[in-house]
Amino acid sequence: MGTDTASTRINGTLTAIAVAGALTALLAPAHATSTPQGRAAPERSIPHTAAWPGARSARHAAAPPGGLTARAWAVTDAETGRVLAAKEPHRQLAPASTLKTLFALTVLPKFPADMVRTVTADDLKGVGEGSSLVGIKKGQRYKVADLWRGVFLRSGNDAVHVLANMNGGWQATAREMQIKARMLGAQDTVVKTPDGYDAAGQVSSASDLSLFGRKGLENADFARYAATVRAAFPGGSRGSYEIENTNRMLAGSKGVPRYPGIIGVKNGYTSKAGNTLIAAAKRDGRTLVATVLAPSKKKNAVYKEAATLLNWGFNAN
Repeated sequence: MGTDTASTRINGTLTAIAVAGALTALLAPAHATSTPQGRAAPERSIPHTAAWPGARSARHAAAPPGGLTARAWAVTDAETGRVLAAKEPHRQLAPASTLKTLFALTVLPKFPADMVRTVTADDLKGVGEGSSLVGIKKGQRYKVADLWRGVFLRSGNDAVHVLANMNGGWQATAREMQIKARMLGAQDTVVKTPDGYDAAGQVSSASDLSLFGRKGLENADFARYAATVRAAFPGGSRGSYEIENTNRMLAGSKGVPRYPGIIGVKNGYTSKAGNTLIAAAKRDGRTLVATVLAPSKKKNAVYKEAATLLNWGFNAN
């Protein structure tokens, strides 16, 4: 189980940003080397009196919503990358299955959707105990599109293992994901497992995960899988069976109403990470991304807090 080792409170961690060009200041690496997991990295701040031509000064920006319990969060304009508000966006925390967004960014473009894989025993080796599974069976044939639906809808670590094996292996894929993260400018992420399963030293941040969600939505296949609520999944001799997206905000399930305009992206949970979520929604031609990491353990807190951030972003900016 993870513990919060952060001992430093960043002055003004709840920062509403309403100035053009704030992305560079906020998303730029805030530290030269990785900080211990759970520890808040020093943040760059925008002076409250600063103003750029044609923009409101930050002191006149709408205050971000209160009452949020997440250790870190961010709400970002998907098209421009402008961070509208954030709390400790570079704090390194366990990402759980939200890290599958980086896995998809890295591997999805490599294999055509109609390519078929006959699953071997080696493909399924090393699936972590207690992992979420879509039900991949040894000896069965799956289209790549089926495997990706298993990843996005059911967060299936078994599907990730198959795709990673196709990509050259588990460790090779983790290394490639690390390179991809740095190429994108994500400096807070350390990849140990492609599926997001808990591993010592594996971390990401609200800033980096928001970036992965934004970049993923630029890929039509990623966006389609991320927005799929239900799909038929091959079941061999049993025939197909229906799978439903575990993102309750998208599916409108288990006490969470479907969020208006929701288009994805990915949820996650492990005992170490707690609940994690990258949520994207589109309204009136604008797409916002809200990332929430490790809120309180109250039922559906991660979805409620993401909805609060999206509502604030659409209404206040």
